[in-house]
Amino acid sequence: MPPRTVTTARQRRLGAELRRLREAAGHNSREAAALLGIDHTKVSHMETARFGVSGDRIRALACVYGCDDQAHIEALISIAEDRTKGWWLEYAEALPADFLDLAELEHHSRGMRTYQIAHIPGLLQTEDHIKAIFAECDPPLLGEDLDRRIQHRVRRQAALEKEWPPKYEAVIHEAALRMQFGGTKTAKAQLEHLIAMGDRDHITIQVIPFTAGGFAGSGQSIFYAQGDVAQLDTVQLDATHGISLLDSPTQLRNYRKLLDRMKAKALPVGESRSFIHTIAGQL
Repeated sequence: MPPRTVTTARQRRLGAELRRLREAAGHNSREAAALLGIDHTKVSHMETARFGVSGDRIRALACVYGCDDQAHIEALISIAEDRTKGWWLEYAEALPADFLDLAELEHHSRGMRTYQIAHIPGLLQTEDHIKAIFAECDPPLLGEDLDRRIQHRVRRQAALEKEWPPKYEAVIHEAALRMQFGGTKTAKAQLEHLIAMGDRDHITIQVIPFTAGGFAGSGQSIFYAQGDVAQLDTVQLDATHGISLLDSPTQLRNYRKLLDRMKAKALPVGESRSFIHTIAGQL
């Protein structure tokens, strides 16, 4: 296979998982290569996603590394053999790589959980709300650049429109519900849209009201994407420089616990729906 000039987050994750399997087996790259009968540079290239890797190669690696978790191995093979060209690749030369990575992550997720303190989750935003958010960018976004970003966010919402959509759980702080991006009319329509989305069987929306007081993790937004197996889950955090993707077992475990604690602080689903309806009625 020719070397890749650009790698996706999903391809890099596959490489990282292969490295974890090797390290768990106690082998360095030279030892692994010797057991496989290949040059040690090939092991490095697979683990950095510089080159693709076949399903047969992954099975050979699993055998050498003594990994008997068949579900995990099959999930890795599925990533390796996926030749789907996602719609987000249309934006490869027009938008930052982070935008593509997030769309790819959402598209392949088997389940999603998010907590937002100042914004409505992107997958639940109306187009007018999206336009109002991007209008606040500094430096300002203009012309085609602005249009592409709006279009990209709208298209990401297809992740919730599949024939068999993933389960989506959103915990939203009252602060985000009261932010009037785009003015009263846009804000009211956004809240009504949120209520409608929450009525779907696969979408759960809960609200943490101001009266809940303080709680763990209150100062950050979190997006947790579930993979085909738990080892392939990913946490996405927003940062000033872009997004950060976390996937170590300890990080995943800690963020699951944190999201559970946030969920426990939130109003039940029915009360949350009524809460959002009340705020919308005040606009």
